[in-house]
Amino acid sequence: MIRRVLAIFLLILAACIVIAVPLLILTPAGNQILSTLHLTEPTPTPALLKPMPTPTPAPILTVKGPLPSVQASAAYLLDMDTQHVLDDDNGEQPLPMASTTKIMTALVAIQTGNLEQLIPVKQDAYNRVHIDGGSSANLRVGDKIPLKELLYGLLLPSGDDAAVAIADELGEGSQETFVQRMNLFAYRLHLFQTHYTNVDGLTLEDNAPHYTTAADLARLAQYAMSIPLFAQIVHTPKYYLPATASHLAYTWLTTNNLLTTYDGMLGIKTGHTYAAGYCLVFAAERNKHHLIGVILNSPSEVQRDHDVAKMLNWGFSLPLLPSSS
Repeated sequence: MIRRVLAIFLLILAACIVIAVPLLILTPAGNQILSTLHLTEPTPTPALLKPMPTPTPAPILTVKGPLPSVQASAAYLLDMDTQHVLDDDNGEQPLPMASTTKIMTALVAIQTGNLEQLIPVKQDAYNRVHIDGGSSANLRVGDKIPLKELLYGLLLPSGDDAAVAIADELGEGSQETFVQRMNLFAYRLHLFQTHYTNVDGLTLEDNAPHYTTAADLARLAQYAMSIPLFAQIVHTPKYYLPATASHLAYTWLTTNNLLTTYDGMLGIKTGHTYAAGYCLVFAAERNKHHLIGVILNSPSEVQRDHDVAKMLNWGFSLPLLPSSS
């Protein structure tokens, strides 16, 4: 009898515990009581977070020592890989730019024309060379040359006749329309200190508002060199176009002497008029570094090429140091 009573008592006690423990967990007082009995799980100690390491800045070509001395009205050198300006000598001064104008002429032609369309050579293209004294691709009036091929005649021998022929056709008979597109394209590229009045850079009026800056030209050239066809053309020392039923055969040589004399030269465009002096937009590569630069109004072709080589050698010799920014 006693055993039966004891069993019933223990059963009732167990039932009370089963009912009471959840109720205790749901109340602050119950939690306090249970914690003294070590019935609740201990709160885990949070792991200490390791601080993130500070990233090491990528090394860039860093200007040390004096800048290269050049004989020109403006000089500008840009690291194409980092957009770091290495040399800026009067780079924001508006100046005439002669045939470096044809960088924009070629870009507008590539962007707006059909590379396979035939470009007719008209009398005004011939006159631009033989009457106005422009540089020549030796085009024959009446020839019809595919635009892609004629771009070599525009950029290698710096043919003013090629520029006029392209503008006549793509401007729908109006060089002024083509020039408007050039200025619009300059605006879209944020070249706010650049303005064109013609397609070849040959200014016959002393005060013609045809100008750019070395800094603008460097930015324009960098964009141009990102277009594979353009980069291919300006990297070509000599181009031969066989005769077809629509045109004569042509051989065009680059006016950029450094393309064959400076190791790593990639292009891009020369220029010269009396007002602009000797100009060169240039790009080169060495040890996987790419530099692009501009010289405007150098006193001679020899001096210009000498100074460009000096600027590039100086730029490529700069130490690679972590950026401070």
